[in-house]
Amino acid sequence: MKILTKLLITILLLLLVANYVPGIEVSGFYIAFIVAIILGIVNLIIRPILVLLTLPINMMTFGLFTLIINAVLFWFISTFIQGFSVDGFIAAFVGAFIISLGSSFANKFLKGR
Repeated sequence: MKILTKLLITILLLLLVANYVPGIEVSGFYIAFIVAIILGIVNLIIRPILVLLTLPINMMTFGLFTLIINAVLFWFISTFIQGFSVDGFIAAFVGAFIISLGSSFANKFLKGR
């Protein structure tokens, strides 16, 4: 049940980001659902490898380089899903930051229940 709740929260955050951040477009709920699933898989498999490979840079920036990794992965996902587009790194950075922030608040709230 928690997985479905987290998935729904990510979908809603994607739709929210698409409405308020210029340069990010999601064509509908179904595309947001697909993007949320792909984003979850990428964050589960590829992100830890990238964090490990960039560990020296990450340590020098006190973990802030992880935000860059999140933005690049968010932008990367937009390259192969039709109906989801991100027009540049700044839009990807802002979108990934808002989704990460919203997801972390949602996880704290779900953990507290």
